[in-house]
Amino acid sequence: MPPRSPLPARHGLSAARLRTPDRDRSRADEWPTMGAWLRDRLPEHVDVAELLEGQRFVDEDGRAVREDDPYAPHTFVWFHRDLRDEPEVTAPIHVVHRDERLVVVDKPPFLSSIPRGRHVMQSVVVRLRAELGLPDLSPLHRLDRVTSGLLMLATEPRWRGPYQTLFEHRAVDKTYWALAPLRDDLTLPVVVRNHLRKERGSWQAEVVPDAPVNAETLVELESEVDGRGIYRLTPRTGRTHQLRVHLNGLGIPIVDDPLYPVVHDVDVDDFSRPLQLLAGEVAFTDPVDGSARRFRSVRRLPL
Repeated sequence: MPPRSPLPARHGLSAARLRTPDRDRSRADEWPTMGAWLRDRLPEHVDVAELLEGQRFVDEDGRAVREDDPYAPHTFVWFHRDLRDEPEVTAPIHVVHRDERLVVVDKPPFLSSIPRGRHVMQSVVVRLRAELGLPDLSPLHRLDRVTSGLLMLATEPRWRGPYQTLFEHRAVDKTYWALAPLRDDLTLPVVVRNHLRKERGSWQAEVVPDAPVNAETLVELESEVDGRGIYRLTPRTGRTHQLRVHLNGLGIPIVDDPLYPVVHDVDVDDFSRPLQLLAGEVAFTDPVDGSARRFRSVRRLPL
């Protein structure tokens, strides 16, 4: 168990934490100082020299870590990252439900679920921690930044376990809707079953032929609008990009998908063409009080 951070939260975010490894004799001269270790440990875009000069790295006692401090094995170091100026996602976050344990929101497209990479302030977690006065608010499942719809969050750490277990055991019924082309030769409904794999660093997930099935989606055509179909998608698994890959594999890629069938060079701050995929409904039996829960998005396709 790491010690408690000596730095207070900033913008609703805890300080980043690092730990030096135990000294490896074969690398005894690689990190003569803490400054050398920090430069080796952190990516190039982090200005370690500036942070050291500003005394922004601290140890567990809150003492500033200095450039020439001797390397100390098994030592925790905290700091706050510099944040870029992020264009605001102006679409509202609709709070669909709130009680002492759960917050269910209807997330707009282009808003990250969690603070990550280039999207920190413009994330559901950071914005709602401040707006709702819930400093420990945390998501219970994943929703891609470009995907709209329902996201469930726990109000406090003590509620995370019971509700996350629901997702781990596939005890949450999730329904999505997607806007995609129509195909006269496509027989629906259809269940798509295959093996999906997404390699770290790759933009797209891929289908692995002849591998054990790990992704399954029921696809149904619900209605038509302006020459396109609104498809009801019922995933029975939760692989990365599963719905986007499955519809693309049927020859009906989701409208305005920046990754499928081909990767488009779209600036991360371009909010002009939302992916037409909506996490529209969730239903489950509450693991705490046994009540039946069902929530539905206030958004409709086309977005």
